[in-house]
Amino acid sequence: MNKTFVGFGFGPIQSGLFFLEAFKSGNFSRFVVAEVDVDIVRSVRSSGGRYIVNIARGNCVDQYEVSGIEIFNPGDPSDRQALIEAVCESDEMAVSLPSVRFYDVGGETSVARLIGEGLSARKTRIPTVIYAAENHNRAAELLKEALFGHTEKEALKSVRVLNTVIGKMSGMIVGADEIAGAGLASMTMGADRAILVEEFNRILISQPDLVGYRRGIEVFIEKKDLLPFEEAKLYGHNAIHALIGYLADIKGLNTIAEAGQDGGIMCIARNAFIKESGAALVCRYAGTGDPLFTEEGFMEYAEDLMERMVNPHLNDLTERICRDRIRKLGYNDRLYGTMRLALRHDVMPLNLAVGAAAGVISFLKHDEQKNMTSSALVNDHSMLTHESLRGILLEIWGDEVDDDAERLIETTWDALKKCISIMN
Repeated sequence: MNKTFVGFGFGPIQSGLFFLEAFKSGNFSRFVVAEVDVDIVRSVRSSGGRYIVNIARGNCVDQYEVSGIEIFNPGDPSDRQALIEAVCESDEMAVSLPSVRFYDVGGETSVARLIGEGLSARKTRIPTVIYAAENHNRAAELLKEALFGHTEKEALKSVRVLNTVIGKMSGMIVGADEIAGAGLASMTMGADRAILVEEFNRILISQPDLVGYRRGIEVFIEKKDLLPFEEAKLYGHNAIHALIGYLADIKGLNTIAEAGQDGGIMCIARNAFIKESGAALVCRYAGTGDPLFTEEGFMEYAEDLMERMVNPHLNDLTERICRDRIRKLGYNDRLYGTMRLALRHDVMPLNLAVGAAAGVISFLKHDEQKNMTSSALVNDHSMLTHESLRGILLEIWGDEVDDDAERLIETTWDALKKCISIMN
C-alpha cells in the first residue's frame, strides 16, 4: 500500500502509538504531523524527520527509531497550507489532543478547520478513517460535529471518524537528568524530552463501515460496539490505576512501581478490580457474549493490567497518576463512577471506597483546593469530620448528584479509617 498518514498533536500516544504502528506496518509512504510546540517542531526537523521511542517491556526498555516524519506548525501560514494539502491526500488520520475541548479552538489553526479544509479540497472521494484518541466515549461524534462546521457534507460521505479505547500506558519524560536517570534515549539528539510507552498495542476501535476499505494500521482491533470496552477501561483500568496512585501518595511512595511492592496496596487493588469493578462489569455486559465479560476473562484482563501498571520500566510517577484530583474524584469518573456502577449491581465497593478516601486525603495534601469555595475545607485529613467530607464531595460533584450520593459519602467516611491505618 502507498498510503498517507496525518496526525494532529505529537504527544506520547501520537508519536509512540499511531505513528509508531503506522511506520511499523509498512503500509504508508508518507507521515505528516501537526504540532504547535515550536521546540518539538524544530527538534524533529533538525533530526531529519527522525525520532526515538522508548518501549518499556516486561524486563527492559529498548528503543525504536521512526523516520520520514514531516512536521508542521499550523500557526505558520506556509505550514498550515502544507497540512491542508496533506489532509487532502490522506488515507488515515489520528487526532490526539489533551481534550475534546480543543477540536475547534484557535480559529484558522483549529484541528477541525484544518481537516475540514483539506477534505473539502478533494476532487474525488478517498475512503478515509480518522482515529479520535482523546479519552472520551463520544470523541468521534464530537469531532464529527466540529467537522460539519468546516466541511461540506458531501466531502464527509467517504470519511469515518472512529472512537478508540487505548489501554496503552505512556508518558513524556522531561529534563535531561530525568531522562539519563531512567536510562532513556531522548526523542531526538540533544532534546530535553523522551517518549516512553509500554509495548502493549491491542487497541480497540469502532468499525469503519467502509466497503472494501483496508486500514493501513492493521494491528488495531475493531468492535461493533465500543461502549462496554470504554467502560471496562474507565471503571477497570483507570479506576484501579487511580486507586493505586492515591494509596501510593498517602504512603509517600514516589512511583507506582514502589506501590507494586506493597502487598497491602496490591491486595486492595486486586480485590477492587476483580471482586468489585469486574463483578459489576461482568453483570452489566455478560449479554454481549464477549469473552472479556466473563469471570475468567475479566480476571485475566485484571491480572495482566495489574502486572503492567506496576512495571518499573514505565517510570510511572505517583504524582502523574494523582494529578487533576477534582476531575478524578468526579461523580461519574473513575472512582465514584465505578462505585456507583457496583452499587447498581448489588456489589459493595468497599475496596474502591478505600481508593476514593485516599483520593480525598491526597486532595487535601496538595494545592488543588484553591478553586473550591466550600466552607467545609480543612487543612489536613485529621481534621475531617463526616460533615466536612460531605461538603467537600458535594462541591466536587456539583449538579451531577442523585440518590447514590449519601451512600457514597457514608462508604467513603467508613473507608477513611482504613486509609489512616495504611498511612501509619
